[in-house]
Amino acid sequence: MTRPAGEGLSDEERYDQGMSVRREVLSNQHVDRAIAGTTALTADFQDFITRVAWGDIWSRPGLDRRARSVSVITALIAHGHHEELAMHLRAGLRNGLTVDEIREIILQSAVYSGVPAANTAFRIANEVFAAE
Repeated sequence: MTRPAGEGLSDEERYDQGMSVRREVLSNQHVDRAIAGTTALTADFQDFITRVAWGDIWSRPGLDRRARSVSVITALIAHGHHEELAMHLRAGLRNGLTVDEIREIILQSAVYSGVPAANTAFRIANEVFAAE
């Protein structure tokens, strides 16, 4: 089975595609900070997430970026990955979600991921949106 819109890409092409998508979703400022903070220990990981997460998964045609943001925000809330949630709340806004839609995502997560998880997500969202 071939991958949609990704068949035949070299690692370098996937990296370049991934870096483009990563910058569009997270912002140049965020990506520049992440790249500047790369160390010998984290270099392989930065390459991996750029090629795989951004160059493969976020680049697939099956979901638009709004839907991908909904999915990511929900997963981060469900798994308690608070350190990534603020970044992806900002990305959700860049991908066209509204604050009202993000509120609904967090409310929905309260039912399926737990009230404490949603409570923490609302705290983080308040911090993010107060700074926007």
